[in-house]
Amino acid sequence: MRHSPVIPTRGPVPLAGGTAPGRVPLVAVAHGSRDPRAAATVAALLDRVPLDVRVAYLDHCAPTLPQALGGLREAVVLPLLLTEAYHSRVDLPSVLNEVRAREPGLRVRYGATLGPHPLLLAALERRLAEAGVRAGDPDTAVVLVSAGSSDARANAVIAEQARAWRRSGWWAVTAAYASAAGPSPAEAVAALLRAGAPRVAVAPYLLAPGYFADKVRRGALEAGASVVSDVLGPAPELVEVLVERYETAVGGLLGASLVQEAPSMAPSAGSPVGRQPVVQ
Repeated sequence: MRHSPVIPTRGPVPLAGGTAPGRVPLVAVAHGSRDPRAAATVAALLDRVPLDVRVAYLDHCAPTLPQALGGLREAVVLPLLLTEAYHSRVDLPSVLNEVRAREPGLRVRYGATLGPHPLLLAALERRLAEAGVRAGDPDTAVVLVSAGSSDARANAVIAEQARAWRRSGWWAVTAAYASAAGPSPAEAVAALLRAGAPRVAVAPYLLAPGYFADKVRRGALEAGASVVSDVLGPAPELVEVLVERYETAVGGLLGASLVQEAPSMAPSAGSPVGRQPVVQ
């Protein structure tokens, strides 16, 4: 697989084709960061995807989504985001509607975000195991940390994931947020220690290293966490989820809770329930 080269904070870059002839190209859209480690991690993830993949970024990096779609007649667009929030519900559909207006012959299927998905909990446990924490250890409390969102629905999804993960046998699992909501990772670590947790491990529910990952690690360790695992990065489980989201979109099935705030992207009244919107 080859994907578009990544050059953070620079102008447009040439787009490369893939090595999956006959398949609809995938355009994977990441948030973007000024930290070059983030783009390198996205590239490492996409290098493992056995599809014709192009990368695009919402901010800070090139190429943009319109640039990545350049020259294509059809594509699957997937947000490389771990929860549904403003970017997936509003930003990306708005950009796709603008592209549709300029390129009426382009057919695009818009897929679901990577999370929530049960395999992402497996990926979190993989990262904790790499840091020396046994999955479901009854003497370990876990803080599940997401970036946080101004969208309460996205934060509620993280809280529900924490409750589900608790059933794996951990001493406790608490949700925390790096921004926009509380508790912070440091606050969650401190609360668990006060409650008597033998030790606290922090699991960043983040795709790539960067500002939030560094902030989470620093604050959690200062608050007394024993372990902070690595970001999800190119974990095999993420590759599997990404391919599943792609196949669902190609098959025309509706991804979870797609863009209700963007009516022009939503299925029309006559569209079959459960079908994936097609921009054409």
